[in-house]
Parts: sequence; structure tokens; C-alpha cells
Amino acid sequence: MSESDGRDAFDGEMLDLIVPNSLHHLRIDRVLSMLTGLSRAQAHDVLTSGAVSVNDKVVLKSSTPLEEGQRLAAVLPPRPSDDVSPDASVAVDVVLDDEDFVVVNKAPGQVVHPGAGQREGTLVAGLLSRYPQIHRLSVEGLCEPSRPGIVQRLDKGTSGLLVVAKTPEGLLSLSGQLAEREMERTYLGLVEGHVSDERGLVDAPIGRSARTPTLMVVRSDGRNARTGYEVIARLDKPHAATLLRLRLETGRTHQIRVHLATIGHPIVNDLRYGHRRDARLEDERVFLHSTSLAFRHPRSDERVETKAALPKDLAALVPSTLGL
Repeated sequence: MSESDGRDAFDGEMLDLIVPNSLHHLRIDRVLSMLTGLSRAQAHDVLTSGAVSVNDKVVLKSSTPLEEGQRLAAVLPPRPSDDVSPDASVAVDVVLDDEDFVVVNKAPGQVVHPGAGQREGTLVAGLLSRYPQIHRLSVEGLCEPSRPGIVQRLDKGTSGLLVVAKTPEGLLSLSGQLAEREMERTYLGLVEGHVSDERGLVDAPIGRSARTPTLMVVRSDGRNARTGYEVIARLDKPHAATLLRLRLETGRTHQIRVHLATIGHPIVNDLRYGHRRDARLEDERVFLHSTSLAFRHPRSDERVETKAALPKDLAALVPSTLGL
């Protein structure tokens, strides 16, 4: 979820093959199931997420027949795992600890949950060592074994606030608020170039790239996505850039990064969707920080609001007079 809520975030292995004669005329969901070990229901979910393409064209219908010689490509979900071990050595920066949830300030470079790229040392492992009760949530089937309590997530290169549920009541309430767009999520982002408007809204559907399914793009058949922005400051050195306050109205995979790149202002140091390498930041670090998070308390219904200042690596790139 940098800004993803995880519901459409298939970030596991890649499937890429030329359809052989033995699979000719078979339904695509059946083929996915046969080749990957996914259930038909799971294969259906992967298809409807837009993570599957045939000859570089996204296929959403489970009953679509395949033909010999076609190129089948798919981004598969991380394989469910129940072997996430608690790890007390993983740093967990707790901002707010409540009976039903914990708000943490994720460090840049930290992976939220196990996936194809990293199995050990994730934030989930650190959380399990401190809050072993969250394991119950996966045991009861309320979430995937590799993601106990995870309501939202941030990309590895993004820092800042995210909330993790500790009880079934917390998980159901917080997940519901996220789904109904009641959770308020604000980010600070530094983008390339000078943004001309003082504020604006990028309203453009997002889906997977047909040519490169690991990338997200704006496409007419994608899922609804809205990102609001407001200019905080325009900078001229060492190159033209604009510091923005960003508000998510939806939570698609890589939403902020895709939307800002689409309007010609990619996030600084985002080599996946941008083009400029900033030597002052680490290789997968992007100038994107989840700075405030607000939601209703799962039991009392009172407003809960948390804030996190810019970490040192990002604060060093903007004037200290901004007080961020």
C-alpha cells in the first residue's frame, strides 16, 4: 500500500510464458490455477485486479480462452505464509498504542510485510514480537497469515504513519473506514519541477501496465483514483522542485507516484515513475512521507489524529524555515 491500502496490491512473483499447445483453448483462470497453485477464486481475484495480460492486453474475464503462441503475463500475489516469526531486533517506532490498534512511524527502507522480495526483517515481524495478540487475527481468518493486523501499507521507499489493528474489532472498523474513504491520509512529497497551480486534484483511474504488469499506469479501464495536492513551497536549488501536501481520497497501488508522474511532476528520486536520481537520497528512497493519519476510534467513535515530522534524510532537502 506507498500509498496503497493493500487491497489491489499484488506484489509477488511474475508469471511470463508463451502458451503451449497443451493449454490451447483452456480458460485463463484454470491455467493460472494449474501453473501457480492458486485456487480458482484466487485466480479470479488476480484477474479482476488487472494483474494479468495476454499479448500485452489486460484480461479481466475468468472464462477467456487461451490460444497457443500467446504471451501470458501476470503479477501473482505473495504466497500465503504462516511462518512469519517474531523478531525483536526489528525497529518499531510506536506513535500511539491503543487496545485496538497501534499507529507506527515506518522508517524508509523498511518492508511492511513479507513478499517475494523480502521474507525476513519486516515490520510485521517486529510487531509480532511486541504484540503477539495480532497473530490471532490471521488464525481466525480475518487477514492473511503474512499480514496480521495490516490495514494499510507503505512502499519500502516511503516513510511515515500507518495503522495496524490489534483486535478483531479494530481490524473490522479500521478496514471499513479505509474502504469507505473515511480515513484521512496526508503526505508530504517533493516533486520535480514547479507545479503551476496552488492546489488541484488529479482524478484519473489507475490500472496495471499491459506491457509491464509490475508498473501501474493511468488507464481508462482502471480503478477510480483521486489525489488532492496543495503547494507548500517552490524550490530552485539544486534544481526546480515543489514541495506538496497530498491527500489521498482513494488508495490504489503507487497512486501518488503515478498521478504526479502523469501530470509531469514525478516524486523526487522515484526512478520507477520518474527519471532523476538524487544522490542525496538512498537508492530506493523516494521523497514521500505519510505525515498525518486520522480516523474514528473503533470503540468510542472519537476522532484520533496522529502526526509525524519529516525524517532527517528528507528534511535535509527542504528549507528548515518551513518547520516540517
